Amino acid sequence: MPDLNMSFVNPRILDDVSFHPCVRLKRWENEKILSFIPPDGCFVLMSYHISAQNQVAIPVYVRAMINFKDGHGKVDITVGPKQTLGKTVDNVVVTVPMPKDVTGCSMTTSVGSYTFDPVSKQLRWDIGKIQPLKVPTMRGSCTLATGSEVKVAHPTIHVEFKIMQLAVSGLKVNRLDMFNENYKPFKGVKYITKAGNFQVRT
Repeated sequence: MPDLNMSFVNPRILDDVSFHPCVRLKRWENEKILSFIPPDGCFVLMSYHISAQNQVAIPVYVRAMINFKDGHGKVDITVGPKQTLGKTVDNVVVTVPMPKDVTGCSMTTSVGSYTFDPVSKQLRWDIGKIQPLKVPTMRGSCTLATGSEVKVAHPTIHVEFKIMQLAVSGLKVNRLDMFNENYKPFKGVKYITKAGNFQVRT
């Protein structure tokens, strides 16, 4: 059964770390080395936060103008890559919760497509992949129920995305050593960044 040791280039950035039960805690506490015998199948070895002293660069930007006046609303949203080190931002989805009085949305998108759910009042923009030379924009108008008036609306925009081969946390694997096996394994590291609860306030 393989016995593995994994070390990081910059373990000091880790905070609030939790481990799979297979990890030998003493080894981590004393040497900052993940020493473990992996269980069968796929598993989460470690979860962590980045310490407050290390700022994480958000890899995308969102510029939004949403306002309502005289029985209708205007929407203007732009999404683009930022500090991705040349990596492609993929699987991008922007969701805007609209006020309850909105009955419909008519949008024009430079990239991707949009849908509006009149029941949940969710305006969803499926962008997909962001091309470096074509910044996605969505512009249009919203209609309100007859007689209604939205005086103030500052919806919180939810953004989903994925970036392969990039770890925005800055954590980097230094080396992975394997013991108690005679064969020579193939060792590689794949980094991936996925948006969790990423919100933009308007």
